[in-house]
Amino acid sequence: MQADTEIHGSIPAVASGDHEIVLSVRDVNVAFGTTTVLENLSLDVYRGEIMGFVGASGAGKSVLLRSILGLVRKQSGTIRLFGTDLDHASEAESFAIDTNKGVMFQHGALFSALTVLENIEVPMREYLDLPKPLMEELARLKIDLVGLPQDAANKLPSELSGGMTKRAALARALALDPSIVFLDEPTSGLDPIGAAEFDELVADLRDTLGLTVYMVTHDLDSLFAVCDRIAVLGQKKVMVVGTIDSMLQFDDPWVQSYFRGKRARRIDGAGRNSSG
Repeated sequence: MQADTEIHGSIPAVASGDHEIVLSVRDVNVAFGTTTVLENLSLDVYRGEIMGFVGASGAGKSVLLRSILGLVRKQSGTIRLFGTDLDHASEAESFAIDTNKGVMFQHGALFSALTVLENIEVPMREYLDLPKPLMEELARLKIDLVGLPQDAANKLPSELSGGMTKRAALARALALDPSIVFLDEPTSGLDPIGAAEFDELVADLRDTLGLTVYMVTHDLDSLFAVCDRIAVLGQKKVMVVGTIDSMLQFDDPWVQSYFRGKRARRIDGAGRNSSG
């Protein structure tokens, strides 16, 4: 087995045979003009895990996510999804990858002129050739899956609460039954109860559907509650990957401030949550 903590340099840690790598990022470099944002960044995400991805504001978390999704051009390096190099994927391979991943952007990114039902149907219309009644039936199943009431189906995004918007966006991310979902700040803007309920939903979906989850988040409660491992972005690369206990033991000022600072959870000497 791998140790809990992996420190990535230009030569990344190699996963043991106990883990199937769904997402592999190797020596990725991204720059905007003369400003380098990511430099020789490497990361593995294992099948069935919830990976939390954190870093200081402006460190490049969203840049990496968008590079993985093909929305930001990288200068060098390799990104593989399901074992396929995204730069050299055939048309058929690209189609298979696109239909096997789901994305939930930070503010939901729902189409304002479409109902919740129609929003969920968008990926189906793009990738699948299904009759309208079947698409509607599948979309309603996704509405149930994320815990929305069925009367939300015909509402516009402007008629939804923040929590309902998040769930509707997640339902759309799950429209094609993906193996991996990318969540960008999924609990931002939610009150603590709503955030905790969303975390529980993500964990339940991972367990019931066998999802792999890549979650960009600032929410310490999410990191403690549902993430199997955490990757910390700093100095333009992944500094450390591991469990919460690994983060608490990692000797870096920013990591210590983040996980042990004034707004961090109270923890005992073993790194567990303290109830006292």
